[in-house]
Amino acid sequence: MTRAGLFLDKDGTLLHDVPYNVDPAHIRFMPGATQALARLHAAGFTIVVVSNQAGVALGRFQEADLAGVEQALCDGLAAMGVPLAGVYWCPHHPEGVVPRYTVQCDCRKPQPGLLRRAASEHDIDLTVSWMVGDILDDVEAGRRAGCRTVLLDSGNETQWRLSPTRLPHLVAADLEGAADAILAAPSMADAARADAGFHGSAARLVRH
Repeated sequence: MTRAGLFLDKDGTLLHDVPYNVDPAHIRFMPGATQALARLHAAGFTIVVVSNQAGVALGRFQEADLAGVEQALCDGLAAMGVPLAGVYWCPHHPEGVVPRYTVQCDCRKPQPGLLRRAASEHDIDLTVSWMVGDILDDVEAGRRAGCRTVLLDSGNETQWRLSPTRLPHLVAADLEGAADAILAAPSMADAARADAGFHGSAARLVRH
């Protein structure tokens, strides 16, 4: 039986963004994040974190260092009664300094590889799932995977390069707002009609 997934970006979405941090002591959940995820878990969503971690390719830390981050995420959410089904990292960057990781890949968002891998491993139906993130690369990854998407318009997106694959289905201020929107969202058929209308009003997302 396939399940609906909730795919989450990590830094700036689930956690306060501390650049290149792999120290569990510095991990802080965004306000309201755990409560929002508890609601979505109760509604039946399988929760997965998908995160670019270019610090590996850039030589800022080792891939093995991410194990402590993953454990801290799992423990922190479990303490709120929220099981984390999986954490998926992309350690690559095409301009890295560590040859093993300096590659073009299909897992670095906005590519959809992390979401597709998680869906395969956790029996998730991407067509009834959501991707939530704070930049348009997250939105594009979700759309390419076949998910609906929520952009957290928190000021972290700075380039606003819009295209049909980079338009979010919904916009929210934070994860609590995203949970409200997802839980109130229409069926997929109704969403497709709403999506067509959203494309016509996309200009309101552009920042000057």
